[in-house]
Amino acid sequence: MLEIRPNCEHCNKELPNTSTEAMICSFECTYCKNCALEVFENVCPTCSGNFVERPIRPLKMIEKYPSSTKRVFDQKNLKTAKVNSEKYKNITPTKR
Repeated sequence: MLEIRPNCEHCNKELPNTSTEAMICSFECTYCKNCALEVFENVCPTCSGNFVERPIRPLKMIEKYPSSTKRVFDQKNLKTAKVNSEKYKNITPTKR
């Protein structure tokens, strides 16, 4: 089950369960759309995977399975992230 992390790991923007701005990679690194698509160019700075929109857990299920309250805030080195993005952004996720 997804953790549904509460914030962008890079800019610390709030991303509650109902956010349509949350993007995740296969390891559930969580970023806002701007950071995921504009800053990191759809290349996760941690695993080099791609991002997809994080689903919204239905309200009736969020009561039983609440979203995480643990905040992950680890601003990435933009120079290093740019090198990583340049290396992988033109390679389809299935071939990274």
